[in-house]
Amino acid sequence: MSSAGRAAPDPGLVVAARQGDRRALDDVVAASLPLVYNIVGRALRGHADVDDVVQETLVRVIRHLPALNDPAAYRSWLVAITIRQVRDWDQRRRVALDRDAGLDAIHNVPDPASDFAGMTILRLGLTDQRREVAEATRWLDPDDQELLSLWWLEETGELTRAEIAEAASLSPGHVAVRIHRMKEQIQSARGVVRALRARPGCPDLGAVAAEWDGTPSPLWRKRLARHVRDCAFCGRLGAAFLPIDRLLAGMPLLPLPAGLSAQLPSATVPPAAVPHPPGVAELAVHAPRGLVPYLAGGVVAAVLAITTLVVALPDDPVAAPSWAAPPAPASPTAVASASASPSRTPSPSARPSSKAPVAPAVSSARKGVGVWNFAGASQALASSKAGWYYTWGTQHPGISTPRGATFVPMIRSAENVTAAELTRARAAGPYLLTFNEPDLPEQANMTVGQALDLWPQLMATGSRLGSPAVAWGGADQQGWLDRFMTGAEARGHRVDFITLHWYGADFTTAAAVNQLRQYLQAVYQRYRKPIWLTEFALIRYDGGRQQFPSQEQQAAFLTAATGMLGQLSYVQRYAWFGLPATDKDRSGLFSDGTRATVIGRAFQAAR
Repeated sequence: MSSAGRAAPDPGLVVAARQGDRRALDDVVAASLPLVYNIVGRALRGHADVDDVVQETLVRVIRHLPALNDPAAYRSWLVAITIRQVRDWDQRRRVALDRDAGLDAIHNVPDPASDFAGMTILRLGLTDQRREVAEATRWLDPDDQELLSLWWLEETGELTRAEIAEAASLSPGHVAVRIHRMKEQIQSARGVVRALRARPGCPDLGAVAAEWDGTPSPLWRKRLARHVRDCAFCGRLGAAFLPIDRLLAGMPLLPLPAGLSAQLPSATVPPAAVPHPPGVAELAVHAPRGLVPYLAGGVVAAVLAITTLVVALPDDPVAAPSWAAPPAPASPTAVASASASPSRTPSPSARPSSKAPVAPAVSSARKGVGVWNFAGASQALASSKAGWYYTWGTQHPGISTPRGATFVPMIRSAENVTAAELTRARAAGPYLLTFNEPDLPEQANMTVGQALDLWPQLMATGSRLGSPAVAWGGADQQGWLDRFMTGAEARGHRVDFITLHWYGADFTTAAAVNQLRQYLQAVYQRYRKPIWLTEFALIRYDGGRQQFPSQEQQAAFLTAATGMLGQLSYVQRYAWFGLPATDKDRSGLFSDGTRATVIGRAFQAAR
């Protein structure tokens, strides 16, 4: 049994926190974080707003703790507050969708970079049937996601049925009926997940799924499950399913993000320099030392300092989230760009400043950029609002990581598969990009056999591995990537996501965006794995020469393409090529640390 839920703060600690003991309040909030994070994360299906809702929940816990009559009931009270914040978030989202009807698809798609089921599989190392159950939860009806978050915690021993009923404002009997219906949905989704992953697969299932875009949904669960139920081949695949309850009981709480768990014991926020009355406000103004690093560090992309939030928040209604009003459209833009990747070298990552600015640092965790050093690179990277970046190496010399952003390492070619490079890659984070354009002589220049032979050393890092990033032909049968993926499956090698590059030769915005979409869909249909698009822009190659669109065309493409990418849930991250703008790198975003190009301004506005 996990210590995160049942080992909630004892009543004495809660009483001390209510009375103004700041150290006790720190400990109460730190003990509450894992339970809140798990409820919110699963209920929101890994949406980009998970961290914001966790923050809002803990702010209210701090503010209203003195009003808690029974300290022994703290955990039930905490769960009820958390569910209320989830419902408030959903209500705000629905209002925003009704107002901005044209943005439905974008707002409705959970952030794939934060996919809760995917994180569960990755961080807990789930295998076989537990993995299938975690993946099956992606297919649930939206109304059941909130109940799933509570039932999951019941099965792992963190909540009781009575606490679920109280938090959901339902009778225990009604909760039982809803849970039974939800379990039936998960069971049918398990059959779909297994049938889709079967090798060799059912040809009739492929025909049924021909128009499916690869995004799990209740509608497609029903359609595919109907085939699985009636098909003799697919039906046999589910004959050995273990009961869901037994599988979930063996799955502990999802660990807190590394950025949070690593910083919980540190940093104290000074008292807010504003007048405040005693009691609730006294507790609220002094944010716990564990909460603030979480909110200001790398886990949360864009938040306000908690002291500012608490003083500014109204008593009950939650301030409108950052996505409630869409950003103003970027002015049309342009520039052209890109050439062979410049030389990229490694460097230790800079620590983010403990004094976080109030303004949001990044606009999306999935938006990234390729970076090499130039005058003002660190300032330009921070101004770009990119949520992540990479340098074609395992280090980033002279480039500081902005607050809220992350650095993703790369093992660029065979010569980089060394003990020192692999150690740096392992230390840099949970993801690892691999061999850069192995199908080109001027880049990694590797055979499929060479890449497969070296792959076990990359797997040994424990990182989540992206496939080698081919320059083109990712969806081609018997192409470089297809032969690599076939060989990886035959050898039992793990490949967690597909990495792609794409450069468009048609400078008409609609045509270019459509071609990119078709390419991504074809690759996803072939491999059924998440995709990272790590280089893209408009460049036409003609007899070895590069031709570029106008600045207006390039910027218009960037704006339209990122909007399209936001609607493809299997595209986990993307990275523009690249940050510097020079005569050679003409699709770049910044000409120096302070001067954004027209393309750069479009990138800043993109999500």
